[in-house]
Amino acid sequence: MVSLRVLLFHKQVLLLLLIINALGTAYGYYWYKVQLVETPFYFLPFVPDSPTSSLFFCIVLLGFLFKKHLPLFEALAVTHLFKYGVWAVGMNVATGFVGYTLEWGNYMLIFSHACMALEGVLYARYFKIKPWHLAASGIILLHNEMIDYVFHMMPWYFQLIHYERLIGYLTFWLSLLSIYVAYLLCLKYPKREIDPFY
Repeated sequence: MVSLRVLLFHKQVLLLLLIINALGTAYGYYWYKVQLVETPFYFLPFVPDSPTSSLFFCIVLLGFLFKKHLPLFEALAVTHLFKYGVWAVGMNVATGFVGYTLEWGNYMLIFSHACMALEGVLYARYFKIKPWHLAASGIILLHNEMIDYVFHMMPWYFQLIHYERLIGYLTFWLSLLSIYVAYLLCLKYPKREIDPFY
């Protein structure tokens, strides 16, 4: 029986995931096109949360294809994939709860972002990050959140605009949960005794 490690690090699986995530990243930036046009240039790096998260993972996958660990990007990937994967699922489900009919695009976003979070969790125990990598990633994650909710740069979900304060509050705790999940998987219970490339 093929182990999960062998499957996750099989070259064809890594390549397939890279292609899927690269396409998802490109589509994600396209999804933000209208908001980005109206965003001040100094906030541009902080607006497209999900595609930037999958971009971090694309860089990690490229490293894996060359049998290299990129610890800072691994830390950025696991925290951001989990946070924004769960966040986008929640936002789209919440859109339905406040009375709007979910369309195929909402279901596509729910599925794709759930997969983002799952990717982060599945690969995290093989990442080789150190505490400072996680600390740096956590600071970036929380800083991005301040940009979203202090300067009102959060992704546009017009159906939920009146709930911005509640969303910001819940997202703060989601950020802390994401950092804690990364700590558990990457630092407390890692699989460092296993070389994932062999």
